[in-house]
This record gives sequence, C-alpha cells and structure tokens, in this order.
Amino acid sequence: MPTFADRLAEAVRAKGPLCVGLDPRWESLPKAIREKFAQLPPPMNAEAAYDQFCKKVLQLVAPYTGVVKPQSAFFEQVGPCGPQGLASLLNRAKEMGFVTILDAKRGDIASTAEAYAHAAFHGYRADSLTINPYLGRDAVEPFLSAAKKAERGTFVLVRTSNPGAGLFQNLVCDGKPLDRHVADEVVKWNASTIGTCGLGDVGAVVGATNPRELVELRAAMPDVWMLVPGYGAQGGTAADVKAAYRADGLGAIVNSSRGVTFPFHPDDPDWEAKIVEAAKKAQAELRA
Repeated sequence: MPTFADRLAEAVRAKGPLCVGLDPRWESLPKAIREKFAQLPPPMNAEAAYDQFCKKVLQLVAPYTGVVKPQSAFFEQVGPCGPQGLASLLNRAKEMGFVTILDAKRGDIASTAEAYAHAAFHGYRADSLTINPYLGRDAVEPFLSAAKKAERGTFVLVRTSNPGAGLFQNLVCDGKPLDRHVADEVVKWNASTIGTCGLGDVGAVVGATNPRELVELRAAMPDVWMLVPGYGAQGGTAADVKAAYRADGLGAIVNSSRGVTFPFHPDDPDWEAKIVEAAKKAQAELRA
C-alpha cells in the first residue's frame, strides 16, 4: 500500500491542492434541509441534517478536490449521535476516493493519547489526524506510532492562522520563535517516513495569514506536507499560500471551509450550484 504521503501526492496531482473543510453549522444549512428534519427532536434533527448536507457536499466538490477535512467539534456538539454521523461521513468520503483528515487537534500522554489515536485511525478510520504538540514528545509519540502502524498520517500544529496565535508561538526561546522549535521537531519526526514523492507522513499545520512566516517555515521543513488553513473566509489569498508549495508543485494542501461549503444564504434555492461554483473557483485559483 502506498504511504499516506504518496496517497496525498496522488490526490493533489489529480485535482490540485484544495482541501475542503466540513464544518456544519445548523443556522447556515440550507433552509430546505433544516425544514426536512424539523420534525425530529434535537439533537437528532441536527445530526440528520448534517449527514445529508455533508454527504451532498462530497458529491458536489468531488471534481475539484481529492482531500476533505471534517472538524470533529461540529459533530460532537450535537450529542451522542454526532460521532456516529462523523464516522459515517468519513466512511463515505473514503468510499468516494477522498483522502481524509480528521481535524480534532488531539494532544495527551500515555494511554490517553493511544486511545485518541485508536479512535481516529480505527474507530473513525480517518487517513490522518491533526495533533497538538504542546505537551511534548511523549504526547506526540503515541500518535506517530499509531499512524505508522496503521499506514496513516498526522498534521502537527506548528503555526496557526488565528489572530491570537502569536501569544505563545512568537515567544523567543534560544534565539528563535517557539513555532520554529516545533518545526524543527516535526522535521525529525518526519524524516523516517519519506515516501517516493519526497515528502513524509508527519505533516505540519501552517496558517496562510502571514505569508512571510510561510516562506520561512517552508524553508525550514522542505520535506514536510503542510496543511494550510486561513485561505478564503479567513482572509488568506491564493498568492499568500504560494510559498507553501515546493518547486515540484507538491508539499501543501490548502483548506477552505466556509468559503466552499457556505457561499450561499440559507434561503437560497441554488445553494448546490453556489458550492460547485466556489469549489471550482478555489481549485482554479490554487492551481494557478
């Protein structure tokens, strides 16, 4: 079986670097879908509506992306039935040929980390998982080991795209910002996983909202896949993310969530066409 990195490279070569984030919000769903399930009691109505909407999104964006990233929190918030819906969505995405990223930002130690990793790679059967390295090497190692054993991938938070990221990530330690120290460790963790595409299974989350830092982090992590949030609704542009790509055109997948999945007003009857238009536009911009 090809490595996770090579499967991701195949998806990017086929359809470009766009990654579509699936972050369902009840108030943003098409009115027709909300009304369809209005007779169900909460939270069953939300779970059923999320399931129908997100699976329809998979069909609509399939020509324009090979990578999707469900955010676990939006499914978990609807209660016990939410994780079941998330598992069903991930399974459908895999059946359709998508590479999947479970965005859960897990980070813990020992048996707890092992349990989180088992849930992601065997319970949800995700191809990859976002992880938080704040607790250190012993919090990251269980995820790396589980991913390697299951032939999956990880994306380590290095530089995030939120406005308050610099509070900790800009702190200078031993002459360089904290996020550069995390990047150095990611390079080490990734080194033994390099696939035929020249990239490894241990990726980095690097935001698109500061292009200068993106340039520096690409130079620091030449063999690392980058998951780049911040494009689209958060203000990042296609020009901003260019620095994330390697010379061969690989190396980065650029996430758009609201920009692709909610480019319409809930009352708009043409919401499906709006999603197709947004996905097509994003693919063209990022490929250019």
